[in-house]
Amino acid sequence: MNQKLPDWFKQIIPRAGETKYVEQLLAELRLHTVCQGAHCPNIGQCFSSGIATFMIMGDICMRNCTFCAVHKGVPLPLNSNEPQNIAEAVKQLKLNYVVITCVTRDDLPGGGAEHFATTIRQLHATVPGIRIEVLVSDFNGNEQSIEIVAEALPEVFAHNLETVPRLYPFVRPMANYQRSLGVLKKAKCLNSSMVTKSGLMLGLGETHAELINVMRDLRQAGCELLSLGQYLAPSQAHHPVIDFITPEKFAEYEEIGLAQGFKGIAAAPLARSSFRAAELFNRAINPQENNYSR
Repeated sequence: MNQKLPDWFKQIIPRAGETKYVEQLLAELRLHTVCQGAHCPNIGQCFSSGIATFMIMGDICMRNCTFCAVHKGVPLPLNSNEPQNIAEAVKQLKLNYVVITCVTRDDLPGGGAEHFATTIRQLHATVPGIRIEVLVSDFNGNEQSIEIVAEALPEVFAHNLETVPRLYPFVRPMANYQRSLGVLKKAKCLNSSMVTKSGLMLGLGETHAELINVMRDLRQAGCELLSLGQYLAPSQAHHPVIDFITPEKFAEYEEIGLAQGFKGIAAAPLARSSFRAAELFNRAINPQENNYSR
């Protein structure tokens, strides 16, 4: 991408060595993060604060989404020690809230739902009081897979719609908008006390009206939390940035979403589904906390 980033993307760069502890811990335990795999712009802030979003089932995805920097191809077999290793990392990082996401594994029975559930149960058993947010794939719409993950009792069940329906053929060609909505709706039906969450990237070419319609669809599916962030193309080979959304426009979308009934919305250029996820969860259980730090 040759476009210059607007001034509102400026961040404080961590000092040399501030991220080394997390990087070394991940390497020692053979763990992957979406922070690294997806080239998240917030990685410096998170790693220097001792926070990481774990990506299970490897670092090779079987889907060909054009927005994502995660490697694509034929994945390796599952690491059976991964759930225990994640629990160990969470203990060493002294986390009280953790986000677990995954690459999409269409090759595995149930899309790897059992591995997700094992990881959740291992964390609850190893780290008392831990709150777990899972950001799952669509499991190809397999309701049994959704049930397996939900029955492991994560505090938050998330699945990202990523963009508006019209752009799916260009941005998520192997996904289906209604199927993704169905994942969230099914999870909420299975456990009404479990918080459900989704996320979208803005600047892919969506219109104002399209975004409002997606927000309405999410609310009808029972979704309670939403993250809205600026899409940044990982390379010139990925889907281009069509628009840079201003902070003022993000604030407007947050107001609209809260009026629609979302319990919490993280809407800002650098907002990401897992960035400051604990803060957004707290807004779901403490509605009076209604200011997301931009």
